[in-house]
Amino acid sequence: MTERIVLAYSGGLDTSVAIGWIGEATGAEVIAVAVDVGQGGESLETIRQRALGCGAVEAYVADARDEFANEYAMPTLKANALYQGHYPLVSAISRPVIVKHLVKAAREFGATTVAHGCTGKGNDQVRFEVGIQTLGPDLKCIAPVRDLALTRDKAIAFAEEKGLPIETTKKNPYSIDQNVWGRAVETGYLEDIWNAPTKDIYDYTATPEFPPAPDEVTITFEAGVPVAIDGVKHTPLQIIQEMNRRAGAQGVGRIDVVEDRLVGIKSREIYEAPGAMALITAHKHLEDVTIEREQARFKATVGQRWSELVYDGQWFSPLKRSLDAFIEDTQKYVSGDIRMVLHGGQAIVNGRRSETSLYDFDLATYDTGDTFDQSMARGFIELWGMSSKVASGRDLRVQGK
Repeated sequence: MTERIVLAYSGGLDTSVAIGWIGEATGAEVIAVAVDVGQGGESLETIRQRALGCGAVEAYVADARDEFANEYAMPTLKANALYQGHYPLVSAISRPVIVKHLVKAAREFGATTVAHGCTGKGNDQVRFEVGIQTLGPDLKCIAPVRDLALTRDKAIAFAEEKGLPIETTKKNPYSIDQNVWGRAVETGYLEDIWNAPTKDIYDYTATPEFPPAPDEVTITFEAGVPVAIDGVKHTPLQIIQEMNRRAGAQGVGRIDVVEDRLVGIKSREIYEAPGAMALITAHKHLEDVTIEREQARFKATVGQRWSELVYDGQWFSPLKRSLDAFIEDTQKYVSGDIRMVLHGGQAIVNGRRSETSLYDFDLATYDTGDTFDQSMARGFIELWGMSSKVASGRDLRVQGK
């Protein structure tokens, strides 16, 4: 039986050429796998037909938008995940769901190898291959660009020679990856980190310098998951899409950062994540009133480590699974409403309400009705500072000798 290779297929030039390139280099049959995670553009059927037209023996396509929103974006939201305090893991959380479908397709079609279009410099090669090794430890991995010398100029020449049904003459100066959680742009003009992003880079967000009238929105959460906007129930996917539209119209969620890649390179990245950043802001403010202080402090540490693991391609790792359990436990009482104003590139919270709130008005108020017993403060302060006081006395005693 002829060997079969499953290829992560986007429908673009490089992966379209990779179908024939892999076949000629290995003698294997290629099964193209396209997964819709909300990246927009062409329909799955159009992409399927293109894959077949480029020589794939089978084409597996999956509408994974709800799966991605429910099982990948929502855990990211619950973790308030921002790699290096900035990046909401736009690409990093899409790779595990694609990996899941690649392995599923490999089993379905009897493939022994999985191929992806990543280079040897980026994070995605790690995310794909570590994920594949974890879910399908018997499967091999190849990367045509990295392992089979498939450069872009060779791809264009190959496509023209074979008459492949794919545009080969236009070249976007940027590398772009997008899904419903956000959009990532890199390379080209942006590689000089002194260069400011130009307007043509952005697609999910309008310029914040000239915003429309302020947009006030109320987001309802149940156990850490957004379930309604302005009182209207929606699925997680619909909520992300609606917040992309509303926050994006106000220029919310533009990120320009130099980040530390897993391979040790610093890389300049431009991100657009209007819905993600607005939802993370709202979720964090609701946690502020519903999660106990020490639990909240520790969760911030857990969220940072969770973000690093996911960025580094460890979505399926034991540690990430354990951190998931902690984060999920913290979300038990994260229910209620957050009111926020979207305007001029900012999402500013101005109202909070929750039946599970830890905010006690009678304890917090300085006015009549205050139930806080201020006589407790003196003894509390004395005990709280006791160890520092004793240490300070020791220092003065020793220094005085």
